[in-house]
Amino acid sequence: MGFWYPEYTGKVNVAGFHLHFVSDDKKHAGHVMEFQASNVQISVDLCDGYEIDLPSTKEFEISDFDLTQEYNNKSSAKQTGNQATWNGFVLLDSTLNGVPFKVVFPKTPNKNRDWIWRARFWGHEPQTDIALLEQGFHLVYIEVGGLFGCEKAIDIWDDFYDFATQKYSLNKKVVLEGMSRGGLIIFNWGNRNADKVACIYGDAPVCDFKSWPGGFGVGPGSKDDWKICLEQYGLTEQIALKYNGNPVDHMENIASHKVPIIIVVGDADEVVPVSENTDLLQKRLEELGWKAEIIHKPGIGHHPHSLKDPQPIVDVILKNTEN
Repeated sequence: MGFWYPEYTGKVNVAGFHLHFVSDDKKHAGHVMEFQASNVQISVDLCDGYEIDLPSTKEFEISDFDLTQEYNNKSSAKQTGNQATWNGFVLLDSTLNGVPFKVVFPKTPNKNRDWIWRARFWGHEPQTDIALLEQGFHLVYIEVGGLFGCEKAIDIWDDFYDFATQKYSLNKKVVLEGMSRGGLIIFNWGNRNADKVACIYGDAPVCDFKSWPGGFGVGPGSKDDWKICLEQYGLTEQIALKYNGNPVDHMENIASHKVPIIIVVGDADEVVPVSENTDLLQKRLEELGWKAEIIHKPGIGHHPHSLKDPQPIVDVILKNTEN
C-alpha cells in the first residue's frame, strides 16, 4: 500500500511516492525503497482532500519545524521526500516535476561542495560513489534511463542541475558518471554544458545509439530498447541511421573546454563494442585536439562495470576537482 503526494505538500507530508509492504504471513512490514515486479495489478484511489490530526503534547507545541534551517550550514536540514540510509550515508528520495531523484549526503561536505551525478543504474558497482562520499562529495541521480540521452532527458537534466545547485548549494561544476546507456546523456548534456562540468567518468559507455540499442554493427543490440529509443527521439529507423547527433558526432564543446574524461572499458565487450563506441569517441576527440584517458580491462566484457579498486578513477576525479 502506498501514497503519492504532490510536491507542494512537502512541508506537511512526504512529497512523491511513499510505499509500504506487508509480508504474506502478516509478520513483517515496513517501507519499500525499491522493487522490481511483473504481472502486477494496481488499484488507485484518487482523493481530493485529507485531514491532519496534530498532537496536543507540550513537546509538539515547543518543537521547531523551521524548514529553512541549513543542512551542514549550507543546504536544507529537513528535506521533503523519503529519507533512508545508503551504505551508511543519508539518502533522500523525492521527485522534481514528477521525475524521481535521489540525493546522498556526505557526513561532512568538502570545502568545494563537490558532487558526482550518476546517470544510470543506481547503486550498481557503487565503489567510486562511496569513495567520493567519503571525500565529502554529494551523490545525485535523476531517472532518465529510458530516454537514451534525447532532448527530453537533456531538459530534465537542465532543470535538475539548476535545482540541485540552488537547493543544496552545490559546486557549479559537476562530475558526470555514466555506465552503459548512461554514456548518451553524460556526453550529450556535457557537450551542451561543458562550462558546468568538472570532469567525466564513463564506464563501458554507449556513444552511438546505432551500435546499442540499434545493433547496426558487430553487437546484438536490443530490439525492444531500439524501438523505445526511436520513439523518444521521434525518428524513423531510416532517419536514425543517418542521425549525426550522437556523442561520436560532436564533443566539440567538451574538447574546447578541455573537460577531463576517464573511460573504463572491457576489451571483450560484445554488448557495447569498444570499436563502435569508445574508440570512435576518442577518434572524434583527437580530431578536435583533445583526448580521453582510457583504462582497458583485457578479456572483460560489458560486465562487471567499474574497477574492483576504484582508486585510479577516484584519483582522476579528485585531481580535477582541486581535492
